[in-house]
Parts: sequence; structure tokens; C-alpha cells
Amino acid sequence: MINLTIDGQQISVPEGTTILEAARSMHLDIPTLCYLNLEKIKYLNQVASCRICVVEVEGRRNLAPSCATPVAEGMKVVTNSKRVLSSRRKNLELIISNHPFDCLVCAKSTDCELQRLVWEFGINTQRYDGERSEHAIDRSSSALKRDPNKCIMCRRCETMCNEVQTVGALTAFGRGFNTIVAPAEKEPIVNSNCVFCGQCVSVCPTAALTGIGYIQEVWAALFNPKKTVIVQVAPAVRVAVGEEFGMAAGEAVTGKLVAGLRRLGFNAIFDTTFGADLTVVEESKEIIERIEKNENLPILTSCCPGWINFLEHSFPNLKYMPSTCKSPQQMTGAIIKTYYAEKMGIDPKDIVVVSVMPCIAKKYEAALPNEETYGIRDVDYVLTTREVAKMLKEGSVDLRHIQEEEFDNPLGQSTGAGVIFGGTGGVLEAALRTVYEKATGKTLEDVNFTAVRGLNGMRIAEVDLDGRLVRVAAVAGLGNARKVLEKIESGEEKFDIIEIMACPGGCVNGGGQPYAEEREEIIEQRLSGLYQLDRNTKIRKSHLNPAIQALYQEYLGEAGSHKAHEILHVTDLFSAAVKQK
Repeated sequence: MINLTIDGQQISVPEGTTILEAARSMHLDIPTLCYLNLEKIKYLNQVASCRICVVEVEGRRNLAPSCATPVAEGMKVVTNSKRVLSSRRKNLELIISNHPFDCLVCAKSTDCELQRLVWEFGINTQRYDGERSEHAIDRSSSALKRDPNKCIMCRRCETMCNEVQTVGALTAFGRGFNTIVAPAEKEPIVNSNCVFCGQCVSVCPTAALTGIGYIQEVWAALFNPKKTVIVQVAPAVRVAVGEEFGMAAGEAVTGKLVAGLRRLGFNAIFDTTFGADLTVVEESKEIIERIEKNENLPILTSCCPGWINFLEHSFPNLKYMPSTCKSPQQMTGAIIKTYYAEKMGIDPKDIVVVSVMPCIAKKYEAALPNEETYGIRDVDYVLTTREVAKMLKEGSVDLRHIQEEEFDNPLGQSTGAGVIFGGTGGVLEAALRTVYEKATGKTLEDVNFTAVRGLNGMRIAEVDLDGRLVRVAAVAGLGNARKVLEKIESGEEKFDIIEIMACPGGCVNGGGQPYAEEREEIIEQRLSGLYQLDRNTKIRKSHLNPAIQALYQEYLGEAGSHKAHEILHVTDLFSAAVKQK
């Protein structure tokens, strides 16, 4: 333990603790901007570039960045001297002197950490007026927008992309005033190896990185009397969107959200969890076939477009492993424009499918040229959780004060297995519930595969399928995925089934979810909310969903049938590798 004094108060903390951590343990609120520490997903950004967290240390000539300065025995620290407060204010004023003043129309207005600090510091005039850096805004992709003019060089995105996700799509170019964070050779992001996981968006303190918005396009469709506009809602959205209305993280607002969307004018509201159940049924057949033949193992779930992009860029030799199934979003869209359209007598060309997703990559996925059925795009527009909250507010809907309503049928009926798709390990657990019963012919009494749950980067389990021991893994975060895939490629590790989620924690931590300061605590609460929904659901196995059974009886025939492959699978998961170049 190290003994030191902060603002006249003595404290003992473990060796290696920073001044910032020590001060926070005393409930001293030192402001920060570039610093971010998410211990459970092993993400730490302490480049000390903003200098907002500086403090005075006795015997040290310069002010010390508290986020990157370890404590020392006998150290005396002052966090609020005249010199400290003057320096913090000056640094903040210099940062905003090279920042656009378009807060009223900025995508992160009221969610911007820079804006919040300016308000807390009481800065209401522009003290420094000089040259401003000017860079082109990158709107090259259908998912992610990059505005370097709003970058404050905190380097959070770099650390997340390069060290946590190990994608390596962003790096700093230049020196001093002209420094810019961009893809290699300052190319448009669509030409880079970006996988559109959106984790850079989640940690960006300003609007330098945001998702591409489709709110106005969706409003236009809703107001078009010639269109039947149908919305689907992903599992992770229901335990997060309430946060945008002041409700607790993890609180399930499923019925309230359905009612709110109905107020906005959607012709039908369906549950992507139905698509998750459908994915389980199709993927389980594929899993069992591969295990019985002992070919192309391990089979990798293909629900997450971010990790599919990652596999394509980083492990092209393993491209035979993923399931050929479309994601739940795409399956739901495809069934809406085929089965549902036929039942309702609607021309699929007159249907607009809108998805509400926790994910930035889903925007990218929906726009891929191979994500279509019979020449018609499966999903037309993808809104993030944040975007749908904005639409609800614009439409005078407050989720706190609205009566719950039910999803429409037949694509509104789902199981607990489909719900847990929203958390890391959930896709694997849902699949195992069905794989066990289909492969053994026995009833699975305990459906809880707790070994694959949790926020750890990788969880491994073994499942006995009537004497055949199946080794499975659930992996969260692309950095962890890289480690696992490297071991598989080298032959060091062998698995039968692997679930990979690009985002640490899974979809509950997607790049389109509400911004949160206490991020790890919030992620755990959202996960807990999903598992609570699963426990409270009467049917907890995807293949027992009556609506799914009816779909096969009336339309698809059986899992893996020719028609099912035409609608629910892609012939080449990587045919869109060109990324619309």
C-alpha cells in the first residue's frame, strides 16, 4: 500500500494506482475527457492528451496528468489550486477554439462529453479565435460517419479499434495542429478494413464518429400512403431504450416500445426475436449435420455482421467455418417480404422493412448486395436504439407514460431462447437448447447453460450429446476472437461450435445503444434484464415456438429445405466482400 495526501486528506491505496483513481476512491471528482477505463473488457485509454485532469504535485515543476501518473509514497497532491483550475480551463478553451460551434444540429448534442464539460466549467464565450483545421467529412459507408473536424485527439477510438478489437482501421497522421485520426493513407472508411462494429462510436466523446442516420427516410416512408411500413425490434433494444427516457438500465420496456411504435404509424410491429428463433432452427440443423459428418468444424455462428467482416479481413483461410444462415434481422425481413406478404396479399415491392437495432454494423449488413430475397432487399432501413428514441420523442411518445401493447402476429411470437440473443453467449445457449433435443431425441430439462454466460472475453463448455462430447466457446470482443481463431488456425485449440460477438458484452453493448458513463455496470444490468425475460417466458426453446412451427408447415417445409435455403441462407456469406467499392 502507498500512503499519500490529496487535498490535505491522507489515503492509502495499492501500488500502481493512479492519482485519478486514488482521488475518485475519496469521491473527489477530477474532470477527464480523453481518459476511459473499462476494466472488465480490458479497455484503458490514458494517453493524457487532453490535460483536463491535471493536478499539482509537491516537488514537481509541471502539473501532472492524474489519469497517467501513479501514486508514490509520501506524495502530496492538490486537485483544486488556482494554478490547476486555471490550466484546466485554458486547456478546455483551447480545445473548443478548434471545434465546430454547431451544437444545435450536432448528432451528439446533449450526449457530448466536451459539451458537458464546457457547461460544467461555465464557459460561455469563445476566448481564443484563431485558425481552424478543416477536413473532409467521410460519409462513404452506409453505417458510419467520420467527421475529423470534431475530433479532439483523445485517441479513444484508436485504442478501442487497435488494442481492444485489434481491427487496426484507425491511426494518427501528421503532427501538431494538423494531426488527424483516419484509416490508412487517409482513405475513405469504406475502403479500409473497418468492420463497422461501432465500438469507436461508443467511446468517442464528441461527434467525430457517429452512425449514419435514417430517421428522415423512415418518416418519409411512414407518411407515404402507398407503402406498408413494418418495423422489427431486436432483443437488446428492449432492455436499453428506456434509458433514453430516464428509466433504469436493464428494465424491459417491450410492450411500451411496441405501443410507442404503433403510435408513430407503423403498419405492423414484429419481433426480431422471432427471427432469432428461426435462426436457431436453421442453424441447429446445420450444426448437427457438420458434427455428424465431422466436417468444417468448428461451425461459427453468423449472426453478427461485424465479426463476419473481421473474419473476412483477418482470417480468410477460415471462411468455410461460418454458418450460411442469415442473421435474425435479415431472416425476419426476408420472411416479411415473402411469407407475410403472401398471407396478407401485399406486393413485396410496396413493403418497407425498418429494423430497430443496437448495432451500427446492422446498417452496413442491410445494405449489402447479397442480403436480398428473390431480387428484393430484405431490410430497407436500420435505426439504432438512440435513433428510435429520438423518433419517439419527436412523435410525442414518452415510454414512461404509455400502456403496454403486444407485438403483431404471426412474426411477433418468440421464446426466451430468442431473447438472450442480445447478450454474449446467448446465441450459443439458444442453439444448444435446440441442438440437444434434435440430436438426442430427449427432453432437455435444464435449459440454462450458465457456463457460456458472463462478460469474460471467452467462456468454454462441453455438452454431452448422447456420448458425443461437444466442445463449445462463446467469445466477446474482436480482440478475443483473434486469439481464439489464431489458436484454431494453428491447431492449438479444437472446438465444435463457436459464437463470436464483435462487441464486448454482445449486442447489449452495441455501437447503437444509449451512451452511458458507468458503461460496464450498465452492460451488466442490460444482460440481467435479458436473462430475466428468458426466465419469465413460458417457452424457452426456439423449435417449440408455435409461430415458427406454423411457418415451416405452411411455407418452408422443413429446416434446411430448398425453399428455406433460398430465403434464409446466403450462397456466399462473403460475396459482398467488395464492401460496395
